[in-house]
Amino acid sequence: MNQGPRSGLSAVSSALLAMSRHLEVRDVLKTIVASARELLDAEYAALGVPDDHGGFAQFVVDGVSEEQWKAIGPLPRQHGILAAMLHEARTERLADVRKDPRFEGWPDAHPDMSDFLGLPIRDGEEIIGALFLANKRCTKPQDACGFTEDDVELLTILAQHAAIALTNARLYERSRELTIAEERSRLAHELHDAVSQKLFSLRLTAQAAAALIDRDPGRAKGELHQVAVLAAEAADELRAAVVELRPAGLDEDGLVATLRTQVQVLDRAHTARVTFTSRGVRALPASQEEALLRVAQEALHNALRHSAAERVGVTLVRKGESVVLSVTDDGCGFEPEAIRRAGRHLGLVSMRDRAGGVGGTLTVESAPGKGTTIEMEVPGG
Repeated sequence: MNQGPRSGLSAVSSALLAMSRHLEVRDVLKTIVASARELLDAEYAALGVPDDHGGFAQFVVDGVSEEQWKAIGPLPRQHGILAAMLHEARTERLADVRKDPRFEGWPDAHPDMSDFLGLPIRDGEEIIGALFLANKRCTKPQDACGFTEDDVELLTILAQHAAIALTNARLYERSRELTIAEERSRLAHELHDAVSQKLFSLRLTAQAAAALIDRDPGRAKGELHQVAVLAAEAADELRAAVVELRPAGLDEDGLVATLRTQVQVLDRAHTARVTFTSRGVRALPASQEEALLRVAQEALHNALRHSAAERVGVTLVRKGESVVLSVTDDGCGFEPEAIRRAGRHLGLVSMRDRAGGVGGTLTVESAPGKGTTIEMEVPGG
């Protein structure tokens, strides 16, 4: 690298900070690869995460266009020098990869590569990936190209931090999977408790109407009207649960529109008045939008099921350099410390985990008879 000590240290620091900002595994991999290529002045960089079947679960490249990558074809297998890095857990620095006896060639569309530097990424004793670069750029035409011992040292530092970032991202995704499973379980109980109960009432009311149709048509008509009411309530309950189960609108419509739609559904499905207002919020990272949506859903669930509120308000606003979500109800409220001592959480632990997982904070204000406000704040917006 043609950089002085201060600029080189700054570049390394920037790369490590960039890695730590991401929570999605794919984003972490892309950041590692791009940082490695830039820091070591390489034309190409790649990172492969092995699977258990001789291939790669994920393989990320930098320096290759999307069209070129598509033309190359399927993901590479664990063979040749890639396999050596993974299985023998050693650094490979080659003046010309094509002359190495382990070299097995590459597809027709693959770019031509000569000098090569690769090393495994370790998590303890486990090899969780292989990071490699090719074609060191020359700073001057007369210079001899090729990766140096200094490059090996720098890439080793980067790989050590990459292992931490990748492990953290995996843990985050696993935690999110568990949270989703818990939410699905909660929705299953909710469907059983709410929709099934309404359908049971619907059946009994319909039976009563059938029994009255001959001897008391007037009462039968009233029972049939109740059937229509119960059917509409059951449909709204089901629709509300399905909306919670499928936050697909986030990808298509964004957080503001998705929240507005869900609030409208809940407003129709419940006797409480549910409203939504938003101001100054632009698109946020996908992880933040999903966390804000899930916290809003959990807070709304608590307010509508447990608080006996007449009004529930949801707001999403920009506040300085942050975005703030608030869910406020005028219900019975509770004593947060008493809830904690009793071992009940009302989803508060999950909400705090979600907020913390995207760099945000969660606060809860409530008191008996004073309603409840749940507020989540995330950076950005």
